[in-house]
Amino acid sequence: MSTPFADALSLCNLASVGIFGIVLSAAFCELEWTRQRKLLLAGCTVLMLALQGVVSLRWSTSFARYLYPVITHLPLVILLVAMTRKVLWSLIAVLTAYLCCQLRRWAALLVIALFPTGGTALQDATELVVTLPLLLALVHWIAPSVRALSHSSLKLQLQFGVIPLLSYVFDYFTRIYTDLLSSGNQAAVEFMPFVCSLAYLAFVLQTTQEQKRRSQLEQTQNSLNLQVAQAVREIDALRESQRKASTYRHDLRHHLQYISACIENGRAEAAQEYIHSVCAEIEASKVNIYCENEAANLILSAFATRAQNSGIDFRVHAAIPLVLPLPDSDLCVLLSNALENALHAGQRQREAGKPAVVETTAYQKDGRLFLQIANSCSFPVQFCAEGIPTTSQPGHGLGVRSICAIVEQYGGMYSFSQQQDQFVLRISL
Repeated sequence: MSTPFADALSLCNLASVGIFGIVLSAAFCELEWTRQRKLLLAGCTVLMLALQGVVSLRWSTSFARYLYPVITHLPLVILLVAMTRKVLWSLIAVLTAYLCCQLRRWAALLVIALFPTGGTALQDATELVVTLPLLLALVHWIAPSVRALSHSSLKLQLQFGVIPLLSYVFDYFTRIYTDLLSSGNQAAVEFMPFVCSLAYLAFVLQTTQEQKRRSQLEQTQNSLNLQVAQAVREIDALRESQRKASTYRHDLRHHLQYISACIENGRAEAAQEYIHSVCAEIEASKVNIYCENEAANLILSAFATRAQNSGIDFRVHAAIPLVLPLPDSDLCVLLSNALENALHAGQRQREAGKPAVVETTAYQKDGRLFLQIANSCSFPVQFCAEGIPTTSQPGHGLGVRSICAIVEQYGGMYSFSQQQDQFVLRISL
């Protein structure tokens, strides 16, 4: 049998949970809290609490909880919609705040478990005590993250609101409107574990999809970075070529005067040697053209320059047409990663005092692109069970994975092999 003290405590607890839910719901909404809005929220809070008090005093606090969705939650949603102009998020904010109210209840249930003789009065008192610190903690640490979701896509907002909605419906229909949960109804007991299982599976699927999208974005970013790096190298080479060509045009008159003077003085051999030296300088300054495909030529030309500077014999036999079964970005990733690895191996060969050769063969036949890059490699290479080279060095191996990913994306084939001090990569797309 309830006492006046217990009834008063229950009424105070009802008011505290109302304030808790209203303030937290408002904190979950992205709003600029002007003085007018603060007064509006405070006034509506007083009205809702007064309505709860009237119902509780006229009938009972249990009946007030029974009508809580109508006398508190619905008016609160309407108020937040009027303030934010966001119907869905206002509903989600109220449902999420209601879900957070479970934290008060679980804190009280923990105390009841330690002091089972306290009864309902101890539970109400505990919930009253933890309300303010819990509210402050949620507003300070949790509310900013929740508010950030209000700017997310509709799909993400719906995903976020599913669990609070199911928890709300489950709580009212199994604990407040019926006694299914307390009576041990099997469906009621197993419902929330079932929801948790579904939520976990959905989380796994969502995480997997996000990881795939992130990997694709990283691959695209790497491709763009490679293209930019190659383009910068090619532009530098073109600038240097243009600078030398401009110099030769400027000095052409002086060259002709010198050659004319040599001929007039009977020094034909000196004139011939001078002509050969000038031609050699002009030949060295031009950009090599290996194939018709502009992107492939850009990459091959840039790596040829790097190989020459490193003392590596760079050979190219390429017949790559303009149109290919893959975009230039993916071709850039394939060639750049493969040639980068080949040059690294060549540099190791040079450091060991051994010859270094990188030979690239590429052509298209029957609508398929065939690519082979062979480089000198006298040191052992480790392969995994799938025949892919592996390395324990941090930051290495990304290029090989990118090559494999692109080839698999287009349904092609690849192979890595080492034969007689030579490493060979073969690709068919």
